[in-house]
Amino acid sequence: MTVRAAWLLPGGSGPGQTREDTRLAPVGTMTPAGELTTQPGVVPGGDPFAASEAGAMSLQIGVGRATVQGTLAQGAYPVAVDAPEVVTLADGNAQFARIDTVALRVFDGLFDTSGQTLAHVEVIEGTPSETPTAPPLDPACLPLWDVRVSAGASAGVGGIDWSSALTDRRRYTVAVGGILPHGALSDVGAYDGQYADIGGVLYRWSAANATWEPYQEPTTRVLLDWTSLASVGTFQTGFSASTTQPPRMRKILELGTQVWEFEGNIEAPNAAIHSVLHVFTFNTSHRVAASRTLDLPGNSINYQRWWGQLSSDGRLLAGLPSDASSSSATHISLTGLRVTNPTQ
Repeated sequence: MTVRAAWLLPGGSGPGQTREDTRLAPVGTMTPAGELTTQPGVVPGGDPFAASEAGAMSLQIGVGRATVQGTLAQGAYPVAVDAPEVVTLADGNAQFARIDTVALRVFDGLFDTSGQTLAHVEVIEGTPSETPTAPPLDPACLPLWDVRVSAGASAGVGGIDWSSALTDRRRYTVAVGGILPHGALSDVGAYDGQYADIGGVLYRWSAANATWEPYQEPTTRVLLDWTSLASVGTFQTGFSASTTQPPRMRKILELGTQVWEFEGNIEAPNAAIHSVLHVFTFNTSHRVAASRTLDLPGNSINYQRWWGQLSSDGRLLAGLPSDASSSSATHISLTGLRVTNPTQ
């Protein structure tokens, strides 16, 4: 037996549920779709129920597991296909194309008229038409692939063009919640779109990039890591970077808001009280959109604070206010300076 279903009584042409069926079938996979129904679908992991050409009019369905929902009274059936299955499609209609559906189907004689208690992969034939559509499906029937059978298609004339005839109908289901706990960035995801909790952050596995990608951005995301001020602009004559606490900046995103942060000291000449000095010019890509007034700590005999301004033309201006008690300030401290929404 290659197609196994759990929760079937013995009878009909099959033995019903065996211990091996129970071990292979995904009995723990259940995502609620309603009060008494389960979301049907393929259980992810690898490439379950992959389709490949097996002949001019034949298709091979690979191994996989799934949950198949019957009627409300029936409930859901865990199903496993443990060896590839080959199905053969009927020749095409002489005039019109049709769409057949390859499906995983459960027969349960307690709820249908089949007299069977088994599951298998079968082809459900569609109706030929100028505009063909997939056929309707009975309960306890899970679509895997649609196959377009062109008018007149047969093994004698080349059969089905498998490169364009297939439409993937697989839909996936997981255990309720569906998020891998205690994940690590070094883990390899099981399937594209898998979610994992890694260090308290929700990540999504990207099969295309073979990496975990944050689904929801962390509270703080670094746009520009700490960079020396000399790398983002030019000091004006008389001003320079401190050798003990060199000035630098970084750009971050906090809950969607851009913030520029600064730290370190700028060496400054003696400044006259109530003066305005041009200290530094930022390069174009590091300029505020509108001028901002700053309160800059100053390191001097009396620890006098500086008045400051970031101008939209890139200039950092600074000066001692008129109520300063000393003009001997020799440092401008940028530590603790934050500019919110600088590009607005």
